[in-house]
Formats: sequence, C-alpha cells, structure tokens
Amino acid sequence: MLQNFINAYSPDNLRYLFGGLGITLLVSVISIIGSFIIGAILGIIRYVKIKYVSAIVGVVIDVIRNLPLILILFFTYFGLPNLGVKPEIIPAAILAMTIFESTMLAEIVRSGIQAVDSGQMEGARANGLTYWQGLWYIVLPQALVKMIPAIVSQFISLVKDTSLATIILLPEMLFRSQIIYGQNTNYIIPMFVAIAAMYFVVCYLLSLLARHLEKRQA
Repeated sequence: MLQNFINAYSPDNLRYLFGGLGITLLVSVISIIGSFIIGAILGIIRYVKIKYVSAIVGVVIDVIRNLPLILILFFTYFGLPNLGVKPEIIPAAILAMTIFESTMLAEIVRSGIQAVDSGQMEGARANGLTYWQGLWYIVLPQALVKMIPAIVSQFISLVKDTSLATIILLPEMLFRSQIIYGQNTNYIIPMFVAIAAMYFVVCYLLSLLARHLEKRQA
C-alpha cells in the first residue's frame, strides 16, 4: 500500500496534478470575482424594488437557483454552440459557475441588506443623505459584515463545485487524477487522498480569510 502512494506521487504525476489545481483556482477566482459583482448588483436591484425590473430579476434568479449546476454547465458548453456561440472549455466553465453563483449571492446580498435595521436608512435620510447615498455609505457596509460568513461559505462551495466541470472535460484536479489512476488502478486511493488534501487546504484558507474579515469588521 505504501509503495502505491510513493509511486503515485512521482514528480511527473504531482506536476500534472498541481497543473489541475492551477486550473481549479483560475476558474474559481474568476468566477468568484464575476459572481460577486453581478450578484451584488442583482441583490440590490431586488432589494430596492424597481418597478417591473426587480420582479423580472427575481424570476430569473429563482429559476436559475433551482436548476442543477451540471445542467447549466451542459448548456454553456453543448447548448450555446447551437445559438452560434462556441466557448472553449475553461470560458464555458467560468460562465456557468458565474451565472449560477451570481443568483446565490444575489439572495445573500438581499437578505443581508434586509437584516440591517430600517432605522439606519431613516437616520441617513434625516442627516441629508439621498436614498442611494444612505444605501451605499450606511446600509451596505453594515450588511456586508452580516453577509461575510454566507458569502465565504458560497465561495467555498464554488471551489468544490468546479469538480462538476469534469463533465465538460475541464482539466482540473479531479479530471487529471482520473487520468493518472486510469493508467494504474493502484493509484486510485492515493489520488483521492491528494485531491481531498488540496481541496481542504484551499477551502480552509478561505474560511480563515472569512474569520479575519469578520474580526476586522467587528
């Protein structure tokens, strides 16, 4: 058993596996940035209740949130070409992740803003701020503190969900581990251990970042 681990963790295999980690992090980071920006905008639109627009956005969010991510991955890679758009594997994975996570974050943002006492906005308006100034300078900073745990939890889920993109042949960690143990079935357990360790390190670092941000904002 020990020899299987030693052989499985050869320099070539580890180099190949860490290349997959790089792909995972690339897709995750871009998707996190994109989904946070879009999700924040959508969440604010839902909160301020712009006539018709907020209702339409709400319907779109509810529809996408209740679809499996794997279906969105299939659509972006296999469905979009039928509409004249042919994304490569990595852009397709990023697009699917961003679309899906944006809707999740939109609800987190909306709920976070609603959790701020309404008196905060009233106080801002009483001090001469406009509605949007009160939202930006008074309400949102307080809401962000309340949202941090849920946002980071969602980002951790996004990192783990990148493994689903193996279905469209994204060459991330899990996909590359399958290539390695496909050549030697004795490497299955060592590869699973390595993948688990990599996911744990990345997700644990994110959780530490969340704690740090919470302490700074407290």
